[in-house]
Amino acid sequence: MKLSNEWKDYECIDSGGGEKLERFGDFIFRRPDPQAIWDVASYDAWQNVDGFYHRSSEGGGYWEFKTKLPEFWTISYKHLTFKVSPTNFKHTGIFPEQATNWDFIMDEIEKANRDIKVLNLFAYTGCASMAAASRHAKVVQVDASRGMTDWAKENMRLSHLENEEIHFIVDDCIKFVEREIRRGNKYDAIIMDPPSYGRGPNKEVWKFEKNIYNLIDLCMQILSDKPLFFLINSYTTGISSVVLENILKTTILKKYPNGKVSAGEIGLPITRDNLILPCGIYGRFTND
Repeated sequence: MKLSNEWKDYECIDSGGGEKLERFGDFIFRRPDPQAIWDVASYDAWQNVDGFYHRSSEGGGYWEFKTKLPEFWTISYKHLTFKVSPTNFKHTGIFPEQATNWDFIMDEIEKANRDIKVLNLFAYTGCASMAAASRHAKVVQVDASRGMTDWAKENMRLSHLENEEIHFIVDDCIKFVEREIRRGNKYDAIIMDPPSYGRGPNKEVWKFEKNIYNLIDLCMQILSDKPLFFLINSYTTGISSVVLENILKTTILKKYPNGKVSAGEIGLPITRDNLILPCGIYGRFTND
């Protein structure tokens, strides 16, 4: 398991009972987490929170704020700075467990010691894009949500990366890749964090199990002759990291047999009891 254990501005304080207790900078939140099915020894620390996201039995939920929060605030990871703001869907604009993937991205680009062009699909608020750009990679990031794309632009400014080459595209990811194939554009590295289910800007339907293999197969046509890495992250319930490993082995490893494929879980250390909160899976191809 890859742990995101180098945070200073974020902390997973406790977990259990289907919830997690987290600190984002100066603010503490209580949010649902379906993986945390173990018991909590004591809920005393859980009472003094700034925000509590209540899950509805009918789906969705709502925030209860016990502190008047600013419209947004920032937290930093190493040299990167990101905007944080609770959304109606319980998210905060940042997935802290992804820090281990950001480190991987930065390390691979730095080791390459050459110009690198990166494509980030399902880019959300652009944290992975900023990690790549901070190592002077040329980045194209694609997401179907205009609001999330605007948020990513704010993260670019907060991380002082305005002078780096970052292109923000609002589009359906599959359609964008298909157009890049026709244009003959190539990338040295591809990052993707596809949802379990989603819709593109023109109501295109995305289902992980139905579409992921086809998308990765399409991406093979836009990889450069010397690809640096391919990174997939997933939160889809019921999908094993072995699935991602098998897909990469039957697509990219066939085309670039000298590369390496690895897969596993990502997680967050829990401060209170030294447990680990599992937070999804990854698949990586490297061509070092």
